Amino acid sequence: MNLRQMEVFRAVMLAGGVSGAAELLHVSQPAVSKLLAQCARQLGFPLFARVKGRLVPTPEAQELHAEIDALWRGVQRVHDVSKSLASPRGGTLSLGVSASFAPYLVPRALALLAEQFPDLQTRMEILVTPILIEALQTRAIDIGVALLPIEHPNLVRVQSHECGFAFVAPPRHKLAKKRIVTPADLADQRVIGSPPDTPYGQALLRAYGKEGASLKVHFQVRSATSACWQAQAGGGVAVVDRAAVAGPAFTRLAVRPFQTRERLPLAVLRNRFRPPSVVQEAFCEAFDAVWKQEMRG
Repeated sequence: MNLRQMEVFRAVMLAGGVSGAAELLHVSQPAVSKLLAQCARQLGFPLFARVKGRLVPTPEAQELHAEIDALWRGVQRVHDVSKSLASPRGGTLSLGVSASFAPYLVPRALALLAEQFPDLQTRMEILVTPILIEALQTRAIDIGVALLPIEHPNLVRVQSHECGFAFVAPPRHKLAKKRIVTPADLADQRVIGSPPDTPYGQALLRAYGKEGASLKVHFQVRSATSACWQAQAGGGVAVVDRAAVAGPAFTRLAVRPFQTRERLPLAVLRNRFRPPSVVQEAFCEAFDAVWKQEMRG
């Protein structure tokens, strides 16, 4: 018996007749009768006898029904599991992110995701890009959100964006009164920068332009987030990527646009050889929505 024949036979047993089974299955009575007759021929024994106009299951049919009913619970379990996989309430998601995305953008995307998957369990780690790439390859994380990503043949870019720069300083700083801060405005300021031998430090030098050679960099930090903490504590001013200061992450900082054509690439990445789950795809959509809302303009 194939699954369709089992389904029809079980429906007849449950409904007590052909007409009731047809209603349960939303098919015609002749279709049910034809399938039952075909099934009996294949099995080599009758399934029902007609007694006073009613179908009565034979002893063989009773025994068969017990087996099919047990099997059908497994079929229903497969149906339920496949339905939950298509529209899950939970699951797990592990992320590796560059530091700039940790204060607000990724947490905001995860908050949106939690509305869709209320039982979801997530883990987020701040990783420098080379380690993030390695973690994706070894499947230690599911999704990476990387600033200045490295091209790798084993990874797929799910999304790509570009990020400009912002100037940050204590609210009472004189440059906080400006609408747009230029590289020339940084002259004679205590600048918080990044090591020039790092990709981020090199990007900052390009953003500073020709004025970069004369800037006084008093502090060097490895991430834009650290630069913001230092500036917020009154240690100087900094130029950072806009992702680091998105949303209300640093309420005690004055944030102003910084005039430069330099842009930082960022990407949402996954392992090429590991197809994404429903939850992983939903996170990518949520991050894209947050980026478009928070980083427009």
